[in-house]
Amino acid sequence: MAEILRREFVYVSYYFMVQFRQIFFYWIWGMVIGSCVSVFAKKGLRRLFARMSGSRWGLLGAVPASILGILSPLCMYGTIPVAASFAEQGMRQDWLAAFMMSSALLNPQLMIYSMALGRKAAAVRFVSCFLCGIAAGLLTAGFCRRASFFCFDGFSGPENHDTDPNPVLRLLKNFGRNLRATGPWFVTGVLLSALFQRYVPAESLTRLFGRDSGWGVLLAATVGVPLYVCGGGTIPLLQQWLTSGMSLGSAAAFMITGPATKITNLGALKTVLGIRNFLLYLFFVMIFSLLTGAAVQIFL
Repeated sequence: MAEILRREFVYVSYYFMVQFRQIFFYWIWGMVIGSCVSVFAKKGLRRLFARMSGSRWGLLGAVPASILGILSPLCMYGTIPVAASFAEQGMRQDWLAAFMMSSALLNPQLMIYSMALGRKAAAVRFVSCFLCGIAAGLLTAGFCRRASFFCFDGFSGPENHDTDPNPVLRLLKNFGRNLRATGPWFVTGVLLSALFQRYVPAESLTRLFGRDSGWGVLLAATVGVPLYVCGGGTIPLLQQWLTSGMSLGSAAAFMITGPATKITNLGALKTVLGIRNFLLYLFFVMIFSLLTGAAVQIFL
């Protein structure tokens, strides 16, 4: 028995180290880029978005709003107070919806992480998140012309942790917070990937999530709801799944529903949406992820 356990430990450790070496570079650079944006560009991004309130973009404003949401390094609990301050300045709620939707799905740090999945998968992630933000904005404009979609009562500006007067120390402290926040989930994801590679046959995943699986996209979208905890932690799993036969369409569906239904994001969104709009949000996310996965499955 001891010999069997030792052998299995060696196998899992080997798979762990292989996966760790493959993704470590993207993880580190993701945190570096994310910290640089947070420390040196966060205020500039807010000013850009605030300037839009006086412009005449109309419905087209959802496009730059979605881009700024992707560029924002804030988590959802940081994004909502920022959106609340913009709402007080008279920002259109369809622009706010686009900004918040794309911000929930992607940020500069996660974009760098996703490069570990390959250029095609990373491009699919960026484009789908960008379009999801635009779609959220357009739907909000279409169905909530008179009614208020958000309720930001009681929200104030987010706490700023980057206050050290020395810019180098500010950057290092921000990087340290990123390391503490993502490190445990990153290691957990690599470990789960190693266990998956050792004990789950690739043929099983191909049958479930492969291009020839009619239910693959739906299953991936559904699995993304309870499984997704941290973007950095799911990258090793996605990389292994894609290598083992998961279709890009299924991965695309997972990359939409996962971050959009992350527990922390849902808790924050329910506070500002209310029950009815919160359920509409979940319905929108599931439908968009299924359509995205099906489109990728067909055309790519």
